[in-house]
Amino acid sequence: MRACLRSLPAVLLALLAGRSLSAQATPTPVAAPSPFSGLIFGSYNYQVPTTPSPLPGQTDNQFVLDRAYLTFRMPAGDHLSVRITTDVYQSTETTANAYTIRAKYAYLQYDQPKFANGASFLARLGILQNVVIEHAETFWPRYISQSPVERTGYFASADMGLSAQLGLPNKLGEVYATIVNGPGYTTRERDRFKDYAIRLSLTPLANQTDMPLLQTFTVTAWGYKGATSSSFVTAGVGEALDRSRAGVLVGIKDPRLTIAGELAQRHEDGEQGANAAVRNKTEVTGRLLSGYTVVRPFAFTNASGKSPFGLLARYDAVTPASSTSGFISPAPPVTDNAYHVFIGGLFYDLTQKAQFALDYQEALNSTNSLGVAPPTQSKTYYAHFIVNF
Repeated sequence: MRACLRSLPAVLLALLAGRSLSAQATPTPVAAPSPFSGLIFGSYNYQVPTTPSPLPGQTDNQFVLDRAYLTFRMPAGDHLSVRITTDVYQSTETTANAYTIRAKYAYLQYDQPKFANGASFLARLGILQNVVIEHAETFWPRYISQSPVERTGYFASADMGLSAQLGLPNKLGEVYATIVNGPGYTTRERDRFKDYAIRLSLTPLANQTDMPLLQTFTVTAWGYKGATSSSFVTAGVGEALDRSRAGVLVGIKDPRLTIAGELAQRHEDGEQGANAAVRNKTEVTGRLLSGYTVVRPFAFTNASGKSPFGLLARYDAVTPASSTSGFISPAPPVTDNAYHVFIGGLFYDLTQKAQFALDYQEALNSTNSLGVAPPTQSKTYYAHFIVNF
């Protein structure tokens, strides 16, 4: 009995040690990332009249929910996943709905495990990102205004088709290519033609740790080869009408300072004539030049390198028809129909996931007059907000 009592402390110590080792060997569970996320942004806006008399149906001020994106991401087996993003937007169709819901993204994605040199590869099938707009939105905040290429109407931000992305070794950039229907995600396929696009983005200074402000310096070149069918296809005209775009984007996107510039050009074929017998082919070339910045000035003086306050500005110079050919009657678009878009304002981070902005936006012809010229003239004051969750 005494021997058993003498050995009891040793047994207790062994049990406690075993429990301790067991506790150490069992890792603390890590919460899995949520399959659901979202983004909501909207505004209050007040429009300044741009004509002596208010236009019919002109809305002087309104509260608007610009977008509500609800995203679901789920694994679908080894290296496969699914993403569905719903798009809640203000209706422009002739329906009784004030707001409508549709699919913005809905695709199956394959991810190849990263290679030893850091290169990566993925492919998508479904309603997916178009060639450059989402890339441009990493430099310019979408909730303030659409990126220059999208706002100018070059093409939609998403479309139905197939895409592939190759991440270059050593963080040197990426190549992204798409084959899509062409009309955009808001329209059904309308003809037998497909649109092809490719983007090359290079980040040559990504590994230069001694230049943190320039690590995100990016040079992007992209091209978009599109086509639509003739309006006289039922009369035997099988020729495609060209719808091509191309451009470059150069910029940096440091948290303290984002600054970028874009140059883009579009080429559009058209038709004149009442029937195939008198069909006349036309051509229009347009140009876009844009520069924008988002800066947090106090982040440069703050020891943490952070600041919730910032300023933003943007200027687009748009020439819808820099050159034309083939027009007989009616007359071609005038080549002096240039206009500009100016955006300027300030923003404040309410939290890490919520931001508020006050800004002014105008779209006026190149002489700053208030006459009728493309696009619809506008001068508007905004109070914008955005929330991520």
